[in-house]
Amino acid sequence: MPNILGCRRSIGILASSLLILALPLAAQETKPAAAARPPAKAGAPPANKAAAPPAKAAAPSAKAAAPPPAKAAAPPCADCAVHVVAKGEGLNAIALPYLDRTSFLTLPELEAAIYRVNGWTKKAYFQPGEKVLIPGLLKSPIVEHPIPTPKTFEVRGIYLTGWTAGSGHGLDLIRRWRAAGGNAVTFDLKDMDGIVAVPFKNPLHSGRGSPSIRSLPKLVHFIHSKGMRAIARIALFRDERLAEHEPQLDPRSRKTGMPWRENGKQVWVDPSLAAVQDYNLALALQAAQSGVDEIQFDYVRFPAEGDQADAQFAFESTHPKWQRSDVITAFLKRAYAELHPTGVLVSLDVFGVMAWQRPADLSHTGQDIAQMARYCDVLSPMVYPSHFFGMDGYAIPGDAPDHFISESMKRFREITADTQVVLRPWLQAFGWRTPDYSPAYVIEQVKVARQEGGIGFLFWNARNDYDTVFPAMAKMGASPGLYFRGDELHAGVSATPPPGEEDAHGARPAAANDSP
Repeated sequence: MPNILGCRRSIGILASSLLILALPLAAQETKPAAAARPPAKAGAPPANKAAAPPAKAAAPSAKAAAPPPAKAAAPPCADCAVHVVAKGEGLNAIALPYLDRTSFLTLPELEAAIYRVNGWTKKAYFQPGEKVLIPGLLKSPIVEHPIPTPKTFEVRGIYLTGWTAGSGHGLDLIRRWRAAGGNAVTFDLKDMDGIVAVPFKNPLHSGRGSPSIRSLPKLVHFIHSKGMRAIARIALFRDERLAEHEPQLDPRSRKTGMPWRENGKQVWVDPSLAAVQDYNLALALQAAQSGVDEIQFDYVRFPAEGDQADAQFAFESTHPKWQRSDVITAFLKRAYAELHPTGVLVSLDVFGVMAWQRPADLSHTGQDIAQMARYCDVLSPMVYPSHFFGMDGYAIPGDAPDHFISESMKRFREITADTQVVLRPWLQAFGWRTPDYSPAYVIEQVKVARQEGGIGFLFWNARNDYDTVFPAMAKMGASPGLYFRGDELHAGVSATPPPGEEDAHGARPAAANDSP
């Protein structure tokens, strides 16, 4: 028994000891930690009351315990889209669908900007699901308008094909021409092959191939931003693609009833057909609505080669008393009436030899200069010296620029004397059949054309190679007023930076020679 009581007493003492040891631990678990209290703000006034009991302080409000709200992450660029890469996509496939929605004119420009905004120096491949920033997205499509300019404005321009105008090389040429003292660019909307350089929805348009100029308003905006005039050239009635795609619009062969061919080539449509005229005017009106400053019609004529007696045109039945010149004049009267209210000027390209008004030339081409001049603002005779072969006794007419340019301009001035038309010649910027072609040759053409009443000039090179013209412009520009007046568009033509050139994404900065 005593042993049993001793054991009980020992057990009780041990339990009491364990309870005493456990109490401080329990108290530590319920007591709030000092570090859990928010530190007093610097400069805060001391508390007026004693601190609250520990139990009350141990239950801070949920608001005080919650972490501060996280700030929303700023977008990497204000006008970027985020593209999620799909399996098998490369940079070209990623960028192309966005091009028309951005401020960039060409795909290489957009791709370079994508590299910069994403911080890449080299990118060999993309992982599916990877996120790529696409810069330069437009909030709305670019809308451009013609710049009101008098027809007597002295244009100093070069010619670009549609393919060149829509390329990075073409944009660089435009910048370079501006730096050299140029103030205008003429580019193809439709050349004699019939290829339309811009998107064009028309029942007669075959639509084959991709347009070389993806957005005409963008291109015009770029040209305007440089302080330059945008002149859209349309080759009218020599239209190989339309002639092949819509043969019912071709002249007919009297012998066979089939489409008439010029020296074996099916390249002409009938200028007297309303459908042909409507097609070309629809394209011209679209260009005017896209902001170009001038519509320039080329091939404003009937075919001049081939078996002329075999060619039959619709007007011979509908207007049997008309001549070919009546068809051309009637079309121009209509075109001028429809285009002028849009704010554009209308100019016409004509053969230089038409200054001689030889009966055979007039009957074939239908270019009655005196009548045509009444329905345009500017007449641009193509006075390339090399093209006057067989005339005035010169074996190499290309080496006689003084004679042929002077004689042509004098004659055109006399023919159009009772009109208000401006004479702005096309000058030769190529060496074909011209052994003396050089910068000095270019300067001589400009000098003679101005002396004979020309206001401004346009340089033609089918390959858009103006390496001989640029040094000539530099020399002429060094003598202000001697070779040209130096007219410029009014300051502040475009308040918006050139598309894709000056933006927040490190896109190509405007060089010093980019400013108007």
